Amino acid sequence: MAVKSSTKKRLVELGISEAHAHSLADDANLDAIKRMTVDQVAKKVSLETGDSALENIMNVISEHVGSRKRSKSNRITISRKALLDEDIPRGEFRFNVLNHILVPHHELVPIDHEADVLEPWDLLQKDVYGNDRLAKELLPKILITDPAIQAIKEMEESENDELPAGWLANRVVKVIRYSRSAGSSVAFRLIVERT
Repeated sequence: MAVKSSTKKRLVELGISEAHAHSLADDANLDAIKRMTVDQVAKKVSLETGDSALENIMNVISEHVGSRKRSKSNRITISRKALLDEDIPRGEFRFNVLNHILVPHHELVPIDHEADVLEPWDLLQKDVYGNDRLAKELLPKILITDPAIQAIKEMEESENDELPAGWLANRVVKVIRYSRSAGSSVAFRLIVERT
């Protein structure tokens, strides 16, 4: 039988005595130790049930296990690998896709300026009643699930708490691409929920 030195070292760091850590790490890694019952741990470290040393070991193991939610089966599933809410970076530590060098500049066009901005493309059309309307459906589409659109959505919602549900659908986004050879090019996309 082989004692896993990294497991033994981690158990000692968590506060388990070296002798008990040595017994627990005998042919077992941390995941196996976390799944052990009280009786299995007691047998492995040669302690009686109800012993204070055993209670200390079980408290250390339960604290270590309690930091992550586990599924009841030993099978690894997507939900078991999923991040917990406290694992998701917030604020300035969060990665913003718009700050990446390969992502072009995305900018949400204000609703009241859409007609002015899109005027060079002659998107004003007459509707059934003879009124002018902006035919935004002729623009190329971009899905609302696009990472750049999601970043814009999160920034806007963090600044304004009173936005209604679905406020981003059917809005126009301005995309500016920079290139050393062509300079900059501007494109407009219509945000849609599905294609």
